[in-house]
Amino acid sequence: MKKITDILIVFFVFSLCMQASAQTGEWPKLKAKKWFSKKEWLGGLQLKPHKSVDVQEFARQYHLNKTYWDKAFAFLKNQDLNKIEKGKYPIDGDNVFASVTTDSTKNFDKTNWESHRKYIDLQYVISGEEKIGIYPVAKATVTKEYDEKRDAANYSADGKLYSAGPGTFFIFFPSDAHRPNITPGGNKPDKKIVIKVRYAG
Repeated sequence: MKKITDILIVFFVFSLCMQASAQTGEWPKLKAKKWFSKKEWLGGLQLKPHKSVDVQEFARQYHLNKTYWDKAFAFLKNQDLNKIEKGKYPIDGDNVFASVTTDSTKNFDKTNWESHRKYIDLQYVISGEEKIGIYPVAKATVTKEYDEKRDAANYSADGKLYSAGPGTFFIFFPSDAHRPNITPGGNKPDKKIVIKVRYAG
């Protein structure tokens, strides 16, 4: 009798865990990696995600807000990015929108670590090159508290720098402090698109 009771308790706890996981949209690591590697979510877009992308969090966010992400990737696929003009581009109201810039890259000390709460950043350098720093928010030191109007907080951190250029895009979630627009040398301008996708908490 005790064995049956123990089995029922284990089954009950397991069911609760599965229910909680389903409600938050959490994905097991192996399942997320398998789904991610198929790249069906790109919708035919011929760009690749950077190795720094949090695969589990992306799988969660994509399936919670699939329509938003499909529209973001479709925008990148259907636009002639080499000819797209500098400016703001609505994609889905306040849920998904893009900004194209052609600014000069900056010296490291002229850039800032930042993170966002309301939106996820998809950043892609169309032409030129820059360095982007990435570091977990949980390990960074806050230097400027979160400002809701800017949807940004700033930090001090010692993150790793990656090269960003044509062919590969980055995705930054609220848990990712990032430091974009760093010059690789010469402060040359690069053409860049940032797509903001509403975060599903």
